[in-house]
Amino acid sequence: MGLHARSAAKLSKMAGEAQGAIWITKNGNTADATSLLDVLTLDCPKGTEVTITIDDDADQNILARIAALIRSGFGE
Repeated sequence: MGLHARSAAKLSKMAGEAQGAIWITKNGNTADATSLLDVLTLDCPKGTEVTITIDDDADQNILARIAALIRSGFGE
């Protein structure tokens, strides 16, 4: 289903555990991954390619977890 409210909430919650900022980008539009509303405004239906960026290298584990969450279809 893509990034609907439930999956965006999972992503935002996980991003909120990071020490630095985490960003999600689709087609040149970037959103704060910790903001549920910002993530939803990217409008990412299933199959959309996104890029996740971290500001702090200490958040590599969060980046890996977010990537796994996305690859798993958000567990849905």
